[in-house]
Amino acid sequence: MLSTIVNIQPKDSGGGGGETRESVVYKMADDILQKLPPDYNPFEVKERLIKMDHLKPLHIFLKQEVDRMQRVISNVRTTLTDLKLAIDGTIIMSENLRDALDNIFDARIPSTWRKMSWESATLGFWFTDLLDRNAQFSNWLFEGRPICYWMTGFFNPQGFLTAMRQEVARANKYALDDVALTNDVTKLMREELTKGPTEGVYIHGLSLDGAGWDRKQARLIEPPPKLLYTPLPVVHVSAFSQSIGEKSKPGIFYSCPVYKKPKRTDLNYIFPLMLRSAVDADHWILRGVALLCDVK
Repeated sequence: MLSTIVNIQPKDSGGGGGETRESVVYKMADDILQKLPPDYNPFEVKERLIKMDHLKPLHIFLKQEVDRMQRVISNVRTTLTDLKLAIDGTIIMSENLRDALDNIFDARIPSTWRKMSWESATLGFWFTDLLDRNAQFSNWLFEGRPICYWMTGFFNPQGFLTAMRQEVARANKYALDDVALTNDVTKLMREELTKGPTEGVYIHGLSLDGAGWDRKQARLIEPPPKLLYTPLPVVHVSAFSQSIGEKSKPGIFYSCPVYKKPKRTDLNYIFPLMLRSAVDADHWILRGVALLCDVK
C-alpha cells in the first residue's frame, strides 16, 4: 500500500529549499560513494585465505561471501557513478538509472541492488547493513576468525552452518550425513566473551519474538511488557554424531525456528534452535515464538 502511494507521487518535486530531485540524489550518491568500502583485491584475498588454510570449509564459505559482497559493492559503485554522470547530462539516463534515482530520492533500495543483496526497510538501514556485513568479512579475512559470528550478516547462513558441520565432522572423523546440529544458549552477551569455543561456533544477534529470556536460568519466560523483541545471549552451535548420540540434556525444550527477517516465510527460514523452557513446548508453539536475525 505505502509503496503504491509513493509510486504515484509526482516525480518533479524537490527536496525542500528549492533543490531539485536530481540535486538531492546527486548529494546522496556522493555521500554513499564516500562511505562505500573499497573493492577487495582478489590476489590479496587469495593470499590471506591461503595463510588461514583456504581448504577449511569455513574459509571456503568466507571466500564465497566475500565474492558476493564484492559484487554488491561493485554494483553500488557503478550505479552511483553512472547516475551522477546521467544527472550531469554526460550519459543517457537509462531505465535502471531512473529507477535508482527515484528509489534513492524516496530512501528506498534500487531494484538492482535489492535483487543481488538482501531485503531492508529503508535505504539507510540497507547501507548500514552493507557496512556492518563488510566489516565482519574484512575483519575475518585480515585479523583471523571471529570469537563470535554475526549470522545476520551472511548472504547464506545455511551455508555457514553446513561449513561448521563439515569442520566438526572432519575433526572427529564422523560421516557428514551422520552429523546433526546441537546448540547451547550461554549466559553471556557478545561483549562479555573473551575467547571462542573449542569446537563449533558462537553466534550473536538473534532476537526472540513472542517470548522473553531469563539469563540466570537460561530459559524462555513470558515477554516483558511493552517490549517487542528480546535479545538472546550468545549461542554456541556445534554438531554431533547421531550414531554415537548426543549427551543427554535434562528438562523441557522448545524447537524454536530461526528466521532471517520478521516476515516468516520458507525463504527466510534458516534452522531451529533448542531453547530450554519451564513449561510445555506447546505453550510457545501456540504463541508463535520465533527467533529473528534482523528485527529492523
